[in-house]
Amino acid sequence: MSPDQTAVAGGPAVQVRGLHVSLDGTPILTGVDLTIAVGEWVTVIGPNGAGKSTLLRAIGGLLPAPEAITLFGTPSAALRRRDRARVVATVAQSPVVPPGMSVLDYVLLGRTPYIPPLGRESAADVDAVHEVLHRLDLVGFHRRELATLSGGERQRVFLARALAQGATLLLLDEPTSALDIGHQQEVLELVDTLRRENGFTVVATMHDLSLAGEYADRMVMLADGQVVASGTPNEVLTEHLLATHYRASVRVVPGAHGPLVVPVRPRPAP
Repeated sequence: MSPDQTAVAGGPAVQVRGLHVSLDGTPILTGVDLTIAVGEWVTVIGPNGAGKSTLLRAIGGLLPAPEAITLFGTPSAALRRRDRARVVATVAQSPVVPPGMSVLDYVLLGRTPYIPPLGRESAADVDAVHEVLHRLDLVGFHRRELATLSGGERQRVFLARALAQGATLLLLDEPTSALDIGHQQEVLELVDTLRRENGFTVVATMHDLSLAGEYADRMVMLADGQVVASGTPNEVLTEHLLATHYRASVRVVPGAHGPLVVPVRPRPAP
């Protein structure tokens, strides 16, 4: 574990109790309960509008959730913004990238929680960033503008910024949505390797159910702002649950690393 990673009290990595979130007066999450162990990979699934991204934003402190969320035993509301940023790193679905920014400068943004106000990055900050770039095979890209990279390369850079924060909890919102299948596997394998080697906790949202089931230790299904199923991929990815909450016609078959969800065309009505 990086020496930069903030030591916090013991307990689950994430504990959510009775979380309610409304946006513009519309209820999005209604009474969500969730516990995630340290080092666990939990993937949140559910149909469009179920509240997946909202749940990640609430865990990351981007939405008000007083007293409902605890991170590593500490109430989220008690964490100052800089302290939370040393514990939680978020890779958004479509991160905002300032025009003309180089890979090195973008990844250096991950060191912001460690830089004093009006201060500059230290040699230790630069060393930490170069270590992450080396680990993610991005050293040759450090002077390139982020906008010139391929989708898979950009996703590695987004992950590099998160890792540069030195956080122990990674929140990944649809980390593979814009990638081809090869880059999807590359990114997820990288995340899983880093998780196992560094003891990270991963909470992700994903639409590709087969891919999600191959990497998650546990899955949580949301529907209409509530948890409707939680368990191993085999327990959550069932034809009954997917038909009920996704209104999808599928077949679930065994795979080498988890259940595979195969869409099938519905039979026409007689």
